[in-house]
Amino acid sequence: MNFQAEKKIILNFYKSFQNCKYDEIPSVISNYYSEDILWRGFHPFNEKKGTKELSSEFWQPLRKSFVNLQRRMDIFLGGINTLSPNKDIWIVSMGHLMGLFDNPWIGIKPTKKITMLRYCEFSKIDNDKISEVAMFFDIPHLMLQAGIKPFPTETGVSLVQPGPLLNNGLLFKKQGVTKGLKTTKIIEKMIKDVLVWKNFDRDKIIKELKKSWNEDMIWWGPTGIGSTFTIERYVDQHVQPFREIFIDRTLNKHICRLAEGNFGGFFGWPNLTLTPVKKFMGINTKQEPSEMRVIDIYRRDGDKLSENWVFIDFLHFWKLQGIDILNEL
Repeated sequence: MNFQAEKKIILNFYKSFQNCKYDEIPSVISNYYSEDILWRGFHPFNEKKGTKELSSEFWQPLRKSFVNLQRRMDIFLGGINTLSPNKDIWIVSMGHLMGLFDNPWIGIKPTKKITMLRYCEFSKIDNDKISEVAMFFDIPHLMLQAGIKPFPTETGVSLVQPGPLLNNGLLFKKQGVTKGLKTTKIIEKMIKDVLVWKNFDRDKIIKELKKSWNEDMIWWGPTGIGSTFTIERYVDQHVQPFREIFIDRTLNKHICRLAEGNFGGFFGWPNLTLTPVKKFMGINTKQEPSEMRVIDIYRRDGDKLSENWVFIDFLHFWKLQGIDILNEL
């Protein structure tokens, strides 16, 4: 399968939404989404059910807050959900939503300046309609652009993240099967490695990572952790500190996992349940289990992975820890 028809549906939706007026948004949403659409997003949006709720509580407020909104994609791919017995087809889009932040949004004061909202979106296609969506944002990164520092510390660095090194992430054309199968295989291997990782020793962690990752890998992490470059810095600036903070980690089932060409990824709702035993991001924790909703997107180079774009709903995580970041604005 080449997913061209499904990709066309998504691209037509993007074009229609881009060109429509504010009061035409509900009509556009109804034209492209199933009436009983299940939409999942980061806190405070969480789950939306049905086109009316989705239009009035997400898309219309977003368009009102960010004037001249543009979708600037860096990665676009399609694939069969390898976790589904029904062989569902999903389309993935990743990049930034860019606009002029002219009106308040979820309690964040506008800047009247250009703003980039980092996003990744998984869309399931059924009967020529979008029937299920996971659309995750890096809202804390938008807060930084608005002059708000939501978290005291991070081990990496937050920045406006670019697309793939080779600028080859927009898979508008047919890709064939072989490359996608190879990408799926290495992602599956990496997941199995994560399931058995028990090491806290730096050298052993580096050795394990080298099984699935190229030396010059880039981990494009969310605000609160930040991004890091090369295996050694990835260990120092994320993996080792993260493992020392969290215990009793449980990997929950993913909802969708797919690959096409040299790109692939997955999402869960939630992906992880884990317990912090010390401060995280410079904030005291309750030392009780919390969930992490995550999207991961990967770029394969050769036989290993080279780039990973990560979206984690830290607003939801901290709310479960008794801290409502948005209410403190």
